[in-house]
Amino acid sequence: MIALTHTGGQTWAVFGLARSGLATARALVAGGAQVRLWDDNEAARMAAEAAGLTTMPLYDASLSGCAGLSLAPGVPLTHPVPHDVVAAAARVSVPVVGDIELLLRELRPVVYGVTGTNGKSTTTALLAHVLTQARRTVALGGNIGTPVLDLPRFENDGGVYVLEMSSYQIDLTPGWHARIAVLLNITPDHLDRHGSLENYAAIKARIFAGQGAGDTAIIGIDDEYCRAIHAQLVVEASGRRIVPISIETILEDGVSAVGGQLYENGKLVFALDFPALPGAHNGQNVAAAYAAARAAGLDADVIRTGIASFPGLKHRLQRVGVIDGIPCINDSKATNADSTAKALASFETIYWIAGGKPKSDGIESLRPFFSRIRHASLIGEAANAFANTLGASVPHAICGTLDKALDDAVAAAKRDGGQDGVILLSPACASFDQFKSFEHRGDEFIRLVAERGQAEVAA
Repeated sequence: MIALTHTGGQTWAVFGLARSGLATARALVAGGAQVRLWDDNEAARMAAEAAGLTTMPLYDASLSGCAGLSLAPGVPLTHPVPHDVVAAAARVSVPVVGDIELLLRELRPVVYGVTGTNGKSTTTALLAHVLTQARRTVALGGNIGTPVLDLPRFENDGGVYVLEMSSYQIDLTPGWHARIAVLLNITPDHLDRHGSLENYAAIKARIFAGQGAGDTAIIGIDDEYCRAIHAQLVVEASGRRIVPISIETILEDGVSAVGGQLYENGKLVFALDFPALPGAHNGQNVAAAYAAARAAGLDADVIRTGIASFPGLKHRLQRVGVIDGIPCINDSKATNADSTAKALASFETIYWIAGGKPKSDGIESLRPFFSRIRHASLIGEAANAFANTLGASVPHAICGTLDKALDDAVAAAKRDGGQDGVILLSPACASFDQFKSFEHRGDEFIRLVAERGQAEVAA
């Protein structure tokens, strides 16, 4: 735990008492702050009380005099409307920040940050793995894994924080600065929380905030929003190094992953033959992690060795077992259509399990991949809407629940003699209609596969 000593003698409020909120509360208390805590969820409040923390409602009066409000990233800050606690903080002039802002204020650490609509978890984990394999001192956290205030405290020993940054977290980190910052891509997502795609893109662009001489900005240039941000970075001329990446074009100045090969400044570096990182979208992840590792001072051979030993990310194109000879792939992390498109592009013959709590964009954008789908087994709130979009193009069944969908997919594959196909859970939806999280959904899929066939990972 990182005790927040700079808050000693102050009073702070914390709203949202899941893992990061509880870690923040503990770090504030350890640093000598008085803490006022609340969560709208009674079970979360009870868990905090069981951990020895005292909760109290946060209104204008209880927020008044606080040095700040640490807000969980899942709580609406601006759209569709600010949460009541955010509005109350504004009325009494209490600044609202997140746990990563508190980390930066405490340590002024060396940070490598990664964001993007898709691929940020894989890229962040891959970068941390490569650096660790190269014997660098690394702590991985943020939107992936451990809450940042539960990470080790690095002072002057060369330790680096490699952080995945969601748009919510960037929005709560006004003092953000990363020595190496990565923006992979921007496609529509979380628009209910940011108001428009333009607002969302502007927040993502803040991954490069505060950079100057000695810093590196790495940015994908294969979508129009990132191309515009790249152009603005070039105009700003802040002294940082700018490294574009592409999976469409071999760049003369930048890193490219094209045709199964990785290129640096137009020259072939190595083949993209990593079993844990299939598909063109993972080419972008590898290119970004490679560019970041190069900026961190590693040579190409060391980076390739690190990438080759990367085991892959749980819930992201994770092969979890075999049922009657048919591989089962857990891509539960695919919570929007764009992410699912990358999964569908990675396989030729697919028995697709999809559905859940729908996003606004639906699955019409996936039509170019329908020819790869032999059968779709649909679950959750989105099942009927997905069935309407699939229509006569793709055989499908409304199964309702994940267990029934897996049985339906297995039956369809066996009817086809589908030894060359895969059963792919890639929902293109949020999980909250039936599960606590995409991790919960993926873990349940792993369990069901293990019950029905041969598991390849521990559930």
